[in-house]
Amino acid sequence: MTTVVERLASGGGLAQPEVARPVAPHPHDGRMIVEYEERVHTVTRDQTFDIGRDADLCLDMNPYLHRRFLRLVHEHDIWWIINVGHGTGATVYDRQTGLQAWLGPAARLPLVFSQVDVVFTAGPCSYRLSLVNEEPRWQEGVPDADPEGDTTVGQVGWTESQKLAVVALAEPMLARDALGMVHIPSNVEAAARIGWPVKRFAKKIDNVCAKLDRLGVDGMRGGVTQHATGRRSRLVEWAISTGFVTAADLDLLDDPDVADDD
Repeated sequence: MTTVVERLASGGGLAQPEVARPVAPHPHDGRMIVEYEERVHTVTRDQTFDIGRDADLCLDMNPYLHRRFLRLVHEHDIWWIINVGHGTGATVYDRQTGLQAWLGPAARLPLVFSQVDVVFTAGPCSYRLSLVNEEPRWQEGVPDADPEGDTTVGQVGWTESQKLAVVALAEPMLARDALGMVHIPSNVEAAARIGWPVKRFAKKIDNVCAKLDRLGVDGMRGGVTQHATGRRSRLVEWAISTGFVTAADLDLLDDPDVADDD
């Protein structure tokens, strides 16, 4: 399945995925169901629902997390997710349709599918929650299978060692494979997990991020304004949301002796 990447500015619209078709609005008041860890919140159309450190859904007391970061609101007969924080983005994705959207500060995204997951990072922690829309505007279909059995992003190929490095970073989220909070490992921790020198591991991650930056994936560029922790976390968000790595790839960690192929 080829990933569909949507970039939406504030107030922008959502392009129609090839595998979706419009459906008529439900006659009843469609609700939004928010699932996080073992908690479930039901949001009605007349409510505004905030997510953050001190909000309707309080994730935890992480000082790096905005008091109010994400907002759910029903406007113009449709549900929206809005980034009301500053300096931090979130990834909204649906693996079934291939939607993968980056929600930057002050941006908003219409929630037209029956379910999407949201992942974001604050400091050393990454969070994942699920949004279930009782009033979807698009009916998801089953995407055509890739006849070669491979998923590609643009024309960029990936080496075994590059994928292994990403799996090592994403292991906590892949192993948990559930909604909630995880700690993204440092380069030192991830390198030790697969028995690599830190320098080699950092080079692999640099190469992966450089390729993704050339593809236009947000948050992959290094520099003064982009801390290493944030870039690693953003890489994990991208890898999870696009299906570049899955729980099945955890087996690679038990046999990390791959060639230095890039």
